Amino acid sequence: MTTIIDGKQLAKDQNDQTKQRVAALASRGIVPGLAVIIVGEDPASAIYVRNKHRKAEQLGINSIVRRLPATISQADLLAVVADYNQDPTIHGILVQSPLPAGLDEPAVINAIDPRKDVDGFHPLNVGRMYTNLPGNYPVSCTPRGIMTMLESLHTPLRGKHAVVVGRSNIVGRPMAALLLNADMSVTITHKFGSNLRALTTTADVLVVATGVAHLIKEVDVKPGAIVIDVGMDRDENGKLTGDVDFDGVKDKVAAITPVPGGVGPMTIATLMRQTVDLCEWSEQRAK
Repeated sequence: MTTIIDGKQLAKDQNDQTKQRVAALASRGIVPGLAVIIVGEDPASAIYVRNKHRKAEQLGINSIVRRLPATISQADLLAVVADYNQDPTIHGILVQSPLPAGLDEPAVINAIDPRKDVDGFHPLNVGRMYTNLPGNYPVSCTPRGIMTMLESLHTPLRGKHAVVVGRSNIVGRPMAALLLNADMSVTITHKFGSNLRALTTTADVLVVATGVAHLIKEVDVKPGAIVIDVGMDRDENGKLTGDVDFDGVKDKVAAITPVPGGVGPMTIATLMRQTVDLCEWSEQRAK
């Protein structure tokens, strides 16, 4: 019988744990702080930021949303980041992507203090993750949330084969690194890969993050595989769907994430968890 991985329930469980950690910090007079910087009026970004802000407030995290005009200069945006870098009440800084044309997004990410890089995008933290260094540092929230989902299945990953379809810096590349760090053999490809099916049908764990609705169909998966669908697409009727043909695939695999209600809730829950991580690590450094 196929396990439908319930991202909503897993996120609720993780948020409950995060709320308890926030309360423990508050008992010592410490409040985790998250600063989210949004530049311009991108509608999708506005929705994401609103959801993050609402969840942070529900958990007791001090959430600051800094809205800046699309006309802001690179220097002025970097100055805002620098202010939050120096603010001891802010433990996590997030600059909502995408930035308007004319702004240098990599330079903005590089300007964030790596110790406050709640998204896990700073090159220093990316390097730590890729080299699997020990110690405390943030990693990309969606891949970290996916690892939590995989752990919930209690299925050994060591020695198994993972295929990641998608190569973005937000999901595909860090996802491959975390799976490799879990002692899996990893193949990374993308929607332009030739003979994609020859790769996906070898996957014990298949992670798909391409933004192409129903790219992966029943013939593209291995029987008994675990399928993680990161896509958030619209079908021809405007209905929210994923990169995987859920109805066609679900009876063939051991476990699968739905869209919606799968990876999405875990991404925000992981962002909240990582904000509290950064706060606790900051406290440890201060001792």
